[in-house]
Amino acid sequence: MKQLPVPDLGGYLREQREAAQLSLRQAAKAAGISNPYLSQIERGLRRPSAEILQQLAKGLRISAEQLYVRAGILDDSAAGAPEPADVTVAILADPRLNDRQRRALLDVYHSFVGDPADEPEATDARDATGTDG
Repeated sequence: MKQLPVPDLGGYLREQREAAQLSLRQAAKAAGISNPYLSQIERGLRRPSAEILQQLAKGLRISAEQLYVRAGILDDSAAGAPEPADVTVAILADPRLNDRQRRALLDVYHSFVGDPADEPEATDARDATGTDG
C-alpha cells in the first residue's frame, strides 16, 4: 500500500476545501470537527482517523474512498472498479431483485462495460444462482 506523507493529504484537503469555496471554519463545522484540528490536518501535523476522513469527505462533498487512498488507508488498486464478474454475481445473488430487475440491471451494466459474451464468469454466475438471466 502506497502511503503518502501527511502533508500531501493535508494539501489535498486544503485544495478540496478551497475548490468548494469553504473557509477553514465552514469546512470544520461541516465535518463536525474543530477549526484547530482541521488546520493541523491541512498543515500535516496530524494524521486523521478513517472516521474523521469520512466526516471530512462528507463535509467537503468529495469521495471518502479517494481520501482513504490519499491517507494510505486504502490501496490504489482497492479503490478501483470492481471486477465485472463480481458485479454480475452481486446482481444475480441479490434477493431483493426479481428476474426482470436482474435482467435490466445486467443489460445496462453490460452496455457500459462490454459484451457479456466476453465474460465466461457471468454465465457461470447465473448458473450458480439458478437464474437464467
